[in-house]
Amino acid sequence: MKQKTILLSTSEKIKKMGYKKTEEYDKELTEKMSGFYEKILSDIGEDPQREGLLKTPERVAKSMQFLTHGYDIDPAEIMKSAMFSEDYSQMVIVKDIEVYSLCEHHMLPFFGKAHIAYIPNGKIVGLSKLPRVVDAFARRLQVQERLTNEIRDCIQETLNPLGVAVVIEASHMCMQMRGVEKQNSVTTTSAFTGLFLEEATRQEFIKLVSSRLH
Repeated sequence: MKQKTILLSTSEKIKKMGYKKTEEYDKELTEKMSGFYEKILSDIGEDPQREGLLKTPERVAKSMQFLTHGYDIDPAEIMKSAMFSEDYSQMVIVKDIEVYSLCEHHMLPFFGKAHIAYIPNGKIVGLSKLPRVVDAFARRLQVQERLTNEIRDCIQETLNPLGVAVVIEASHMCMQMRGVEKQNSVTTTSAFTGLFLEEATRQEFIKLVSSRLH
């Protein structure tokens, strides 16, 4: 007997696998912010009641809560949840960590990559925790300079390594969409502690970050 092929839609496949997408937001805050965004739409000359904009204030309110959820996260606790004793004292690098944040001056996005290194001093941290620390600080209103220092200081103070290095390369929409409108500009910031303040160690880090080993 020939077996009948059944084609399921994407939503049906998800339902069959038992996956349910859940997003939790503060209901009271969402309603309050939605009212503000509805007024903004009116103030710029739009009609908040037209079909395409009916749910826009609510969507933006939820989006802003997600983009700034770093205020509710303790980056140090993220690191403390996965710290281990280990006899390793060479450089540990996690590079090309995606960064997405909002500029605090215009609330426009800036995005790019972060490169992090540390030299253990008896303790190491789970590698996935470093990108999580980056996200915890990036999901706030930021300037790139402060973001770089906050990541550095969190790792140094929590893990107490022999040195920390952080470099962030990012494009800023406040420069590319408005103002000087320089579409190809990239901003690079760096912050170092301990052994990375020494020229030789710092240069080794820069060389490894710049190389393509994969």
